[in-house]
Parts: sequence; structure tokens; C-alpha cells
Amino acid sequence: MNRVLFISYFWPPAAKASMHWQLKVVKHLPEFGWEPVVLTVENESFEARDETLLREINPDLEIIRAKSLEPFNIYRKVLGKDPNKPLVASETMSKTDQSLAHKLSLWIRLNLFVPDARVGWYFPAVQAASKYLKNNKVDAIVSVGPPHSCHLINYKLSKKFGIPSIPLLQDPWFDIVYYRDLERSSITEKIDRRFERNVLRNSAQTVFVNHSTEEDYISKYDFLKDKSNVLYWGYNEDAFTNLKRTRGDDNEIIIVHSGNIFDYQNPKNFWKTIKRLNMSGQKVKLKFTGTVSPLIKKEIEDNGILEYTEYMGVLPYPQMLQELMNADILMVCPTESRHVPGKLFEYLRTGNPILAFNDKNDEVKKLIEDTNAGMLLSYDDDGEEFIKNHKKFYHDVESVKQFDRKIITENFSHILNGIVNK
Repeated sequence: MNRVLFISYFWPPAAKASMHWQLKVVKHLPEFGWEPVVLTVENESFEARDETLLREINPDLEIIRAKSLEPFNIYRKVLGKDPNKPLVASETMSKTDQSLAHKLSLWIRLNLFVPDARVGWYFPAVQAASKYLKNNKVDAIVSVGPPHSCHLINYKLSKKFGIPSIPLLQDPWFDIVYYRDLERSSITEKIDRRFERNVLRNSAQTVFVNHSTEEDYISKYDFLKDKSNVLYWGYNEDAFTNLKRTRGDDNEIIIVHSGNIFDYQNPKNFWKTIKRLNMSGQKVKLKFTGTVSPLIKKEIEDNGILEYTEYMGVLPYPQMLQELMNADILMVCPTESRHVPGKLFEYLRTGNPILAFNDKNDEVKKLIEDTNAGMLLSYDDDGEEFIKNHKKFYHDVESVKQFDRKIITENFSHILNGIVNK
């Protein structure tokens, strides 16, 4: 059996939504002739934890752990954050906090940690993996980013040991959307762009999680044309096997947003609609599972809908899925034209209507409209028409099962086989 090393900063019990892709791929790969080994961090300190995810890991899986210098621990001290509480991604990158300490920490994060704030993991990870690779044969190395520091580790190991490299970009690298309106120096940008180019040029194959990002990267790097692939985020079919809607019919419309929502994902007129409908007698409730940025929370408070809003925080995965099943409308806000959110596929699998904001995202629009699952609206749209007519959106979940991560893993094994055979 061939062997593949997965470099993934996030690994259970870290409750990171994007981590589910590699978790399931690693789980299913042995069924397709590949034995995975995982390199991950020993002292991850950023996201919330979900101990239930540990049950997904094969006890025989080899896991290499390397310590990391965590700049977010410094961030906590500078801003007086509780060291025992997880940081919120949408808060650390927010511009709502205008304090000098936050501004300074944000500038340092953007300019002194390249390509990202996880770069403190680079040297310990390379050292730990090198020690392992000297005594163990591996046929390919896969790195999952963000954090894109993982790709630099892959690049170093690939060069050092002559092993084919496969970077998997779950988000763009150099121009990732949360750099929007944030200040990075020209030197930082030059270094970061060189990192990106070197990693991709060295790759045996590159994997993207949507077509729009792949197209954007091929337009920037012509050499990717014959070695790029798209494997969607997908969802876990086995997680839905015994999952049923447990909420009875009532007059309340429950709208659920799952995952992170940042300052720039703000459908400002939609909050007004929630207020207007409740004032007219129609009960509408907002639920957020995951993290919510300070600006979004302020918008909700300013629009007088706090009493109709529930912040549930990061939930254990099964509980989060149950909330999706019990919703009347599932809300998603793609950040840009290259963004197909991972939760979209779980949304699709529930069969519930989907309300998406960002009218410039053709790929999300096609995925939703082809299945009659919902609508993609402008961020300026108030969404009222959709709420009033949401019951007309009903789709066949059988058509969604092509996105099961077991099928995606099989497709990924074909990419790995092609590298080895070549």
C-alpha cells in the first residue's frame, strides 16, 4: 500500500469547520489503497474544541505532532484576553476595535508573520517530519491551507527528500479575502507572493476546493494548467444517516447561519427585514452557530433584533447538524467570487431552503439554483421576498450525494495514483 503524509495544522479536537475535509479524506483513503500519516501541531490554541471528533480517528493512524510558537498567546496578553478561552477568528481580524493595542497587534500579524500567524510551526514541523521521513517511506506529501505555512513545510520536505508535493488550497493564499482593506507592506507582499509561486511551481499536482479559485490561479500561473484539480468541500453522508428534523411545525421562521461571519459579510438591509417582519406579527428568529464578528453583532443590536437573535457559539458537530436540520432557512454569505463555503454542501444535504448573499458568485448561484435549493441575492437586498416564499424551494437531496466526502476521497486517490504511476 502506498503512503501519503498529510500536513494539517488543524486536527481534532480542534473545532475548525475546514478541518472536516482532511479528517474524512484521511479516514477513507485506506479503502482506496493509500495509508495516511498525519503531521499536526501539538499545542494548537486558537479555535474551540470538539471532543466528539476524536471518535472519527482510526486508533491505528500514525500522527506526528510538533510544538509551535503561538503568536496568538502574545496577542492574548497584549489585549488582556483570558488565556483559557478560545480566540474568535472574526474578532482578531476585525477593524471595529479601534484601540491602539488591537491596531498594533493586527499590523504585526499582517506584516511580521509571513505567510500567516502559524509560521511559528514551520521549524518544529520540518524537524519532526524530517526525523520521521529518514526512517519511513512516503510516496506523496499533501499540505492543507490555510494556514498556508503548511505549504511551506511541504515545500521544504519535498525538496529535501525528493517526494512529490500536493498543496491543497481551501482558500486563496496571497490575496485571501480577509486582507481586504488591511495594510500589508510592499516587502511583506513581495515575500508572500514569492512563497506562493515557489510552492505551486514545485507541486506535482495542486488541488482547489472550487472552480472559480482554480481559474483565478491558472490565470496568474500558467504552469498550473496541466496540474490543477478541483475537489469540492463536500459533506459527510454518514453524519446524516440517522439525522431527522426534530422540530415540529409552528408559526416561527428560524434562520440559521453556521460557521464564521466576518465584518465584510454584512447584508445590512436583511437585518431591517427581520425587525420589520417581527413588528408585523410574523415571528422570525436568527440563530448563529459559530463565531460572529463585532460589526455584525453591532448591526443586530442597532437594528433592534437582539431579542430575536441567539448566539449559540461553536457547537459539537452532531449538534450543529441538528440545528441545520431544524431550520426553516439556512443563510450563507460567500465572501467573494472565489468562495464556495464548505457549509453550503451540508446545507444542501439537509434539503432546507438556502438564502445566500453575494450576487457576484456565479459558482454558488449555480450550485443553489441547479438544485432549486434557494437564491443568491445582492448584499444590498433585504431578503424579504425570499423569506415570505421560502417554502417553494425544495430540492432532491439524492442529487447532492455526489458531494459525499467518501466519493471525493476516491477522486483524490486517483490524483495520488497518477503521481505515483507517473
